[in-house]
Amino acid sequence: METIDKDAIAERLLASFPLEHRWHNRFHLEMPFGLINDPNGLTYFKGAYHIFYQWNPLSCEHRNKSWAYTATRDFIHYSQPKLSLWPDDLHDKDGCYSGCGTVENGALRVLYTCNRREGDSRIPAQRFGTLQADGTIKKEEIIIANHPAGITGHFRDPYIFTRRGKRYIVIGAQREADHKGTVLIYEETKDGWQNLGEISTRLGDFGYMWECPNLLQFGRYDVLLFCPQGLPVRSFDRQNLYQSGYIAGHLSLDSLDMVQHTKFQELDHGFDFYAPQAFEHEGRHILIGWMGMPDRDDEYPSREKNWQYSLTMPRELRLRQGHIYSRPVREMRNLRVQESAIELERTNVRKLIQPLFQGSEILLNIKLGQARNVVLTLAFGLEELVFAYDCDEQVMTIDRNGMHKGGRGIRQFKLFADTQVSLELFVDRSAIEAFFQHGEEAASLLVFPEKNIQPELRLTASEPLAQVTGNVWSLDAFKYQTER
Repeated sequence: METIDKDAIAERLLASFPLEHRWHNRFHLEMPFGLINDPNGLTYFKGAYHIFYQWNPLSCEHRNKSWAYTATRDFIHYSQPKLSLWPDDLHDKDGCYSGCGTVENGALRVLYTCNRREGDSRIPAQRFGTLQADGTIKKEEIIIANHPAGITGHFRDPYIFTRRGKRYIVIGAQREADHKGTVLIYEETKDGWQNLGEISTRLGDFGYMWECPNLLQFGRYDVLLFCPQGLPVRSFDRQNLYQSGYIAGHLSLDSLDMVQHTKFQELDHGFDFYAPQAFEHEGRHILIGWMGMPDRDDEYPSREKNWQYSLTMPRELRLRQGHIYSRPVREMRNLRVQESAIELERTNVRKLIQPLFQGSEILLNIKLGQARNVVLTLAFGLEELVFAYDCDEQVMTIDRNGMHKGGRGIRQFKLFADTQVSLELFVDRSAIEAFFQHGEEAASLLVFPEKNIQPELRLTASEPLAQVTGNVWSLDAFKYQTER
């Protein structure tokens, strides 16, 4: 356990905002130094959204896992991120791992996994803490001291949900017998938290570990979000090293069976999306994900500048016929610089070129006409990121091989468009998020242009497009309130 000097880190953070490097994003949460990953503890409390996330303030390594913290009332203005929770005792000496947030007795409380290693053994404990006025978390009671029988030390990422007036926890796990992934449920009782057992699904052999489970309710439907590790690659999905997705059905708390659930569906088809967390407030399901990928650190060149990874923009989720649609929360529209607005309207066009801003939002509706192939390119000088749609195969391809730095490769997924392709694209300095067919599918990825150059949007088609309409806006940056 390395010593973490909170005061020294606070001073360094104070001197580091605003973020200056040309790869630092303007409307994505990130840190000026160190490595961030899983969002944690997402909670609405006393008029604000409270956001925690994994952070190693000492280096760009997956060590010294701590929690950073910020709060916002509008997803535009944020408190300056600070160190909130860090390993400093026997139970969490090897890291404060992921967890959730809840409101209890007029206080914001978090529940997280303490990581402790003794030799070759991993001893995970689940522990509560309470947010203090200075933004730190006061560590309190341990409610589950170790992994249960039949489960390995890979036992982490608790998430609290409520049903029938009772509180429950879902927690990611790995079976000891076959080293396969699963999710356990615990119930709060007068005698403490009781292990009810595994959630039963129809997924069968589905990876060696299920991380970051969330249990959400959309009307009569239950949705289990989780991140399975160890799935084989397929032609049009599961193309990342690890996946983030969900099944939708009906959870029986009596039989612990996920009844009549859908197939596993991915939340995002981009290169850089993992470990999302969602919460519900006033009927809205809001999700934030990590823009990164475990075990792929070398693909992110910002580590040379001693900082690494971003969080996604907050997204609102909707469930339609067993499928999750996601769009940026409506508050993000307040970042639009209205006087910058460019209206696009072209008919019978095969080519369109539009310069973009330092941060841009692009809305496009493309009526295909006779065109069977449409290519949208984000050009950074001689570097290119390509979105190509094949109307006959109904396949969207994202090609990052035209970028010189960072991860490359191709991602493909099915996208059903009959006569019109709808695309909403957010282009930050290095973070890009795309939403297709009004949020039916999404893709998040990072790019690291070699030169500090304004991007350009290029649209081409195999035949004249019947119509292209849309808008382009310059987007303002998040505002951070500096505390002195």
